Amino acid sequence: MAIMLNSTITGRPQRTCQFKGDDYIFSLLTGHPETMMDIMRMDAQTFILLKDTLLQNGFIEIEHMHISVEESLAIFLYTFAQNDRHRLLADRFQHSTETICRHIKIIMRALCKLATTVIKPHNEDEISAKILNDRRFFPWFKDCIGAIDGTLVDAWVPAARQNTFRGRKATVAQNVLAACDFDMFFIFINSRWEGSAHNDAILVDLITRADLHFSHPPHGKYYLVDAGFTNMPGFLAPYRSQQYHLQEFHGRDYFGPKELFNHRHSSLQNVIERTFSVLKKRFPILRSMPNYKSTRQGPLVIACCVVHNWIHLHSAMDPLFMEVDNEMAAKATAEGFLGGEANYVDMSQHGLTYQSNFRDALAIAMWQNHVSHG
Repeated sequence: MAIMLNSTITGRPQRTCQFKGDDYIFSLLTGHPETMMDIMRMDAQTFILLKDTLLQNGFIEIEHMHISVEESLAIFLYTFAQNDRHRLLADRFQHSTETICRHIKIIMRALCKLATTVIKPHNEDEISAKILNDRRFFPWFKDCIGAIDGTLVDAWVPAARQNTFRGRKATVAQNVLAACDFDMFFIFINSRWEGSAHNDAILVDLITRADLHFSHPPHGKYYLVDAGFTNMPGFLAPYRSQQYHLQEFHGRDYFGPKELFNHRHSSLQNVIERTFSVLKKRFPILRSMPNYKSTRQGPLVIACCVVHNWIHLHSAMDPLFMEVDNEMAAKATAEGFLGGEANYVDMSQHGLTYQSNFRDALAIAMWQNHVSHG
């Protein structure tokens, strides 16, 4: 019997596989847990709870759906976790590429609506256990509520606009500024900045514009920021022209209070880098963005951060978070450290002087304690 390859016969049906999308989702939800985790990057119970929450809050309008909500959510997660293009998704789920694209957009919008509930500060009046239970950080950073930094996320823009989107690594990217707490929850996200934008300029824009709804620290509290940011009330930066990055302190002593302060600051502020790392491991598409419209690329990043927080909130045994926690615990033990006991930002010269004096006093007290305890 002759078999024609690449047939051009018109009218021939294309999506004819009997194992359609809903069947595939059912097999994942009821099959081996590791398969569900490998494909969707979350366990079945967390997946179902997310689907139910989107429905119960009215974030998805059923009348606009042509396929099940389970399948729509699975398409979104599959796309971002496996970095698959729409043609491959169309064959996997047995739908047209137009249907795939439409339902990714539906889920993206629903997740962005959920963001106001999921991406926000929690228990700002309490001292984080990560600080309270570590003698490197307590009582020195007891008023710290989180860390802020930017990260480059791959972007697709027309050739005429690519120069402004080229970041420090010369790749076309958008700069995403985020704040997280010490439990690795995102508490603020702002996306869609050009890759060439400086983090400090982005932060100043955020804290001076009410319409961007930045999560200002309560009075007397602050975020940790790196040396690229201004040391100002509400935002504690390390000393410049001093050793700062963790690898620079390996196997060497401190040369005074500023280096000690910088090392401990870096060890704590590093939580934002670890949080970004988990996000990008879960969603490799953030390292290789398809040619989505530029207006959609920012919300897609926010949607991924919502899923990140959702998983962290509802899945205690998530392997990516456990991997990072184990790495940090092993490192802290090896270094012998673990186990010890506003809507207005003052950017005036007075405010900057106050913050500089606050940092100096903190560094000196930390140094005196370090010397006295050997």
